Formats: sequence, C-alpha cells, structure tokens
Amino acid sequence: MSSRSIVTASGQSLPAADQRTIWALSWPIILSNITVPLLGLIDTAILGHLDEIEPLAAVAIGAQLFTLLIWSFGFLRMGTTSLTARHLGGHGQQSTIRVLEQAVWLIIPVSLICLTLAYTLIPVVLPLYQASSEVTAGAGHYLAIRSAGIPLVLLQYALTGWFIGRGETRIPMVMLISANLINAAVDFLLVWHFSMGVAGVAIGSLCADATAVIIALAAAWQRGLRLPLPRPWFEFQRQMLRVNSDLFVRTFCLLMVFALFTALGARQSNEVLAANAILITLLLFISNALDGFAHATETLTGQYLGARHYVALPRICFLTLTDSALVAAGLAAILYWGGDTLLMLLTDQPALIPQLMDIHLWLWLLPVTGFLSYWLDGLMIGAQATRAMRNTMLIAAVVIFAPLATLPLWSENWHLTGVKNENTLLWIAFHVFLLARASLLFPTFLTLCRNPAKIS
Repeated sequence: MSSRSIVTASGQSLPAADQRTIWALSWPIILSNITVPLLGLIDTAILGHLDEIEPLAAVAIGAQLFTLLIWSFGFLRMGTTSLTARHLGGHGQQSTIRVLEQAVWLIIPVSLICLTLAYTLIPVVLPLYQASSEVTAGAGHYLAIRSAGIPLVLLQYALTGWFIGRGETRIPMVMLISANLINAAVDFLLVWHFSMGVAGVAIGSLCADATAVIIALAAAWQRGLRLPLPRPWFEFQRQMLRVNSDLFVRTFCLLMVFALFTALGARQSNEVLAANAILITLLLFISNALDGFAHATETLTGQYLGARHYVALPRICFLTLTDSALVAAGLAAILYWGGDTLLMLLTDQPALIPQLMDIHLWLWLLPVTGFLSYWLDGLMIGAQATRAMRNTMLIAAVVIFAPLATLPLWSENWHLTGVKNENTLLWIAFHVFLLARASLLFPTFLTLCRNPAKIS
C-alpha cells in the first residue's frame, strides 16, 4: 500500500488529501479537456478563413442546438461520477462495475428520447434564431449528420464519468486526445481539401465520438465489464434517476442560457453571431481547463463521503479552490496581454475584427468571474448536493440572466443604463450570471464544510 494512501474506518484505501493527489487527478483532465475547445478553435480557424462567414455562423447555431440537446443529458457523466466515487469509497473498486452496467442500461431509453427530439424539434427551433436562409440551411445540414452519433456521445459520457469516479483520469485523457486528433484531421481534410463545409465538420465529430467509445470500452473490459450485461437493477436505477433528475434540470437551464445568448447575438447580425461564437469557443477552453480541479474535487469528495472520512474534506476544498484560483488568474493574464493576437489568429474576416475588438474585455474577465462556479459545481456533484445545483441554476438563469440579457426587447429605455450596445449588455448579463451561480451555492458550501455528515 502506498504511504500516501489513507485507510478509512471501513477498511477502504483512499488517496491522501494533498496536492500530489489533486494534481495526479487534475492534469490528465486539464490536458484532455483543453483539446476539446482546441478542436473547436481549429474548426473556427478553418471555417473563419473561408471566403464567406455563413459556414461559421451555421456551425455556431448547429453546434449550439446539438449541445443544447445532448448536454441536457450530461447527467450521465456527472451522476455516474458521483455514484462511482461513492461506491468506491464505501465498498471498493469492484463494486463500481455495477454502477457502469446500470448506467449503460440507462443510455438506451435516453438515446431513443434524444434521437426523437433531434429529428422532430430541431426543424421547428432553427427558424427561431432568425438567421439568414443560407445560415439556417447550413445549420440544419450539420444537425442532420451530427445527430446520428447521439448514442455514441451518451455512452462516452457514462464511460468518462465512470473512470473519473474511480480516479482513473488518464483514460478520459487518452479518449479525448485521440478522438480530437481524429476530428481535427478529418475536418481539415473534408473542409479544406474537399470543400464539404459544415458537413465535413459534422462528419469529423462522428469519427471522434466513435474513436473515444472504442478506447473507453476496451479499457472498461480490462477492468471487468462483461457482456451480456446483467439485467437492470430497478432499485439502483431509481437511485440514479433521483440524482440525475436534478442534474438534468440544472444542465438544461445552463444550455438555455447559451441558446438564448446565441439567439440574441443572431438577432443583431451575422457578424455579431460569428464574433460571439469565437468567444464562446474560448470560454469552453477556459472552463475545460479549470474543470480539471472540479473533477478532482468530485472524485475525492465522493470517495471521502462514501467512506465517511469527513476530516479530509476541508483540506481538499482549500487545496482545490486555491489551485483553481491560481490557474484562473494565469489564464486571465494570458488573455489580457495576448487576447488580441489570439483573436486575429482565429479569423481574418474584416467584418468580424471590429466586433472582436469591441468585446475583448469580456474575454479576459471570463476566468475571473467563472472559476468559482465551476469549482463549486464539482464539489456539489461529489457531495450529491444536486438539489442545490438545480435551484441555483434556475434562479441565476431565469431570474437574473434572462431579464438582463433581453432588456432591449422589453424596455425602450435600456440605453439609460449607460451600456453602448446590445452585445455589450449581453456579455454583462453573462458575467453576472456566472457570479450569481457561485454566490447562490455558497450557503451549501458552508454546510458541507461545517457538517459534512448532513450532506452525506
């Protein structure tokens, strides 16, 4: 047994609550996560250097709608991580096989629901963006291809969550890096050399999803997953649904915020839509980099609570929060000093450059206003405090973001706020939304620190 391990009262061996453990869990997730938005940056750079901006705007809308649909079921990742970590802490690694088996069974009905929604609702929702006919048609073409990979994406979520809950974060790293390299290569080949536009981007994503699932299933097989799966255990399924229903509402509200953000940008012009799409891609880079510490917090919090080893929780919270704050400060400094250069690398469209310069301020502020909400989400998932996450997101999205972002739609006097244009107001609303999420979760954080047994 490693000298850095701790043995709980139940006899389980858990990793020590120190920086070495946190970084061992975090760095693979950070490295793999930043490949996801880096891939988005590659897509943006390829499309941004085409002769027209319509393909970039079409993929922005199509990817947003696909994300809205599929990330609504992102509880398969978060819920699986939480339950896996709890089972490992309380009963050991072998018990986690049952969690994965039940998660795979849950994917079947969820996939059917997603596919039905994709091919029925998307044609209705697309016109609501009020984009040009060329952009709308391109987004529809992207979605028709991309939706075929829905079962692969959901299976990837569950497998990723399972490995993170077990503390084996290097497996998701291999999955995502391999998949994104394939995606980038296919995109470059199909878009740049075969002029397939949005269709090439969608096909590249399908290839990436298949690659990730193959790698993950091979690793899970080595750890004990076998076919045929045992029959569904309905009591355990009910437990998963209790955890996941709150996460579903929380994630759906978050994605509605992004959908409304994109729609309000499209309402202004294709140039604003495309410029905002570039910054949202960079936001994903920031959040994915910081999520490494959030995932480490999920894993360690869940394992310690499962083993009822409460004494280590305050130290884990302090260390992971400190790491997250330091990395956020570093990212903000990089984006402050080098943001203009980065934006120029992503596009050379003359119509977009003034828009990007106008919103540069909101780019480097993103790590500062967002890191605390990302970290708290990880802590709440590990603690299974999903009701607090749900309620916080509802208030931040419906009560705070939506009224402020849509102010020009329902108030003729919105210019009295001193904001110079609608897009600036939109970005202010988004930053206030990030700060509100963190503020509203703070009371639950205090309860977890003072009385972890109550949360457990």
